[in-house]
Amino acid sequence: MLAFDAGNSKTDVALVGPDGTVLGTARGDGFQPPVTGAAAAVDGLAPLVAAAAAAAGLAPGDGRPLVEQVSACLANADLPVEEQALEAEFRRHGWGVRTRVANDVFALLRAGADGPQGVAVVCGAGINCAGMRADGRTARFPAIGRISGDWGGGAFLAEEAVWWAARAWDGRGGPTSLARALPAHFGLPDMGALIEALHLGSVPSSRRHELVPVLFTAAEEGDPVAVRLVRRQAEEVVALAAVALERLGLLAEETVVVLGGGVLAARRPLLTEAVRELLRARAPRAVPRLFTGPPVIGAALLGLDLVTGGVCPPQAQARLRAALPGGPADGRDADRD
Repeated sequence: MLAFDAGNSKTDVALVGPDGTVLGTARGDGFQPPVTGAAAAVDGLAPLVAAAAAAAGLAPGDGRPLVEQVSACLANADLPVEEQALEAEFRRHGWGVRTRVANDVFALLRAGADGPQGVAVVCGAGINCAGMRADGRTARFPAIGRISGDWGGGAFLAEEAVWWAARAWDGRGGPTSLARALPAHFGLPDMGALIEALHLGSVPSSRRHELVPVLFTAAEEGDPVAVRLVRRQAEEVVALAAVALERLGLLAEETVVVLGGGVLAARRPLLTEAVRELLRARAPRAVPRLFTGPPVIGAALLGLDLVTGGVCPPQAQARLRAALPGGPADGRDADRD
């Protein structure tokens, strides 16, 4: 089977045998169908498929499917209609006899849990959540920004930090150490200079994510504005997880809640402890588990589940995780307190 984990910043492809053996891998740039269009975005994956196949001693493109199953977990596949459109593009390439496309949060879920059942919350550049029962029922959110009720993620936190710092600097808001810390990060004297630099582009928008660690440091030093923002982020993570658990009827069952994405993977203590505290209050049977490994593991496991017609055998899972390691416990850190 052929597994894809295609995110906004990078794409991983793995060609995997039915016993979990990783036969070939490839890594490429981000996958952005809203920018390029669905057809061009999927066309851009063809060199990665060819590279993974070449590593496995195979040659795609002779008119026959390369694999039995394609499992593609994709960023920007936020709505069912988007999944269907992208799946049609994958089928056009004929890489697999069967093709399944899903949002990339499902890769995080399958990678971090022991089986297909659980809930995952990703808090990276943005925020998203999905849950699944063992029988295949799912709970998910559109996760397309403020119009779908989203709050949080790195890009949003950086914007909020700048907003509060700007108002502290010009007197419309209360004091916050962010008004000094944010411009200082870029070697600028004050928020006026940072506002100008962001507006005119001398500090490119691509660097705004650098302000998220500054925000967390200010919170850990006790700045009240920063503390409120971090606490609110924890509340949003837990709200997503609890609602997904409730929709699936899993609040009363011990269920893994996989946490992933750059903001959560940074393990900032104020956020981590707040998430644990709030999750214990809203979903005491939930088992939080941080996953920091490559989500392509999850895409591959989902594909193997489809090939085997159930949960793939433990030996195959272990072989796959060993071949695509993500750190301690293959990137999975459990917390059962």
